Amino acid sequence: MDMSNLLNPPVLFFFVGVLAVLLKSNLKIPEQIAKFFAMYLLFSIGFKGGHELYKSGFHIENLIVLGVCMSIAILVPFYSYFLFRLKMDVPNSAALAGSFGSVSAVTFVTAGSFLHNLSIEYGGFMVAGMALMESPAIVVAVFLDRLMRKSSEDEHFSWGELLQEAFFGDAIFLLIGALFVGYVSGDSGWKAEKFFVEDLFKGFLTFFLLDMGISTARRFGEVKSIGLFLILISLFLVIINATLGITLAKLLNLNIGDALMLTVLAASASYIAVPAAMRTSIPEANPGIYLTVALSIVFPFNIIIGIPTYYSILKKIL
Repeated sequence: MDMSNLLNPPVLFFFVGVLAVLLKSNLKIPEQIAKFFAMYLLFSIGFKGGHELYKSGFHIENLIVLGVCMSIAILVPFYSYFLFRLKMDVPNSAALAGSFGSVSAVTFVTAGSFLHNLSIEYGGFMVAGMALMESPAIVVAVFLDRLMRKSSEDEHFSWGELLQEAFFGDAIFLLIGALFVGYVSGDSGWKAEKFFVEDLFKGFLTFFLLDMGISTARRFGEVKSIGLFLILISLFLVIINATLGITLAKLLNLNIGDALMLTVLAASASYIAVPAAMRTSIPEANPGIYLTVALSIVFPFNIIIGIPTYYSILKKIL
């Protein structure tokens, strides 16, 4: 593992954020600014992905990969749910399963930055793959919750509202919208937006990861309270899901850039889209559990250990 690739400024600033909390500094990023950083990252990766799709076009190989992405998002929640059910109730197991089936856009962005440092490209269709993986996992999680509790007649639940949140929530809608605009505007659109989308990208990512470090450290106490079982089973699932991604990348004969991004999509857990949907769709689930697992266990593991490890493995087998 090359530490120079791991210890790049955005990741180092994640540790700065953690350290700020541990040393009781009053450093913080205002909530609305942090939200802007998140929306910028979604816009940037969506627009760049759309432009890459414009350059490469839709080929059968790309469509197969997109189908694999959706299949991962549907499959992962099912076996994740039954693992969590070993010691947890139905609502919390379903919400956690949805988190692991969905994806973390910021982990995806961090992996992209890792590849950029190595001068390795990845296909724009992987951004489309990320967009396609957000929603199915949410729907599967709620389906499992309703099926296992036999409460599909709950008068406070609306499948229409769920589908609206899953497919048209602000994050997923911005990502898909930017992907579309990047695709249809072609080279002229890229020239107009390149400075904002690409040249400023790493600076915004650095500030965002600083904020994520602060948020993660503030939840360290909650990690202690969720129990050793949940910590171990979460890390076990990250490894299983990463292995699934690596295996599929090998079978699909992907280049190393696309292979890493597929692996990261499989191994990450959502702490934005899924919590927003679970709050209304499975209100019985405890946000302190599924949000803490995604943000304070899976996310740090992936950006500190996972990404460089996945890359090292893929480099050897591809």
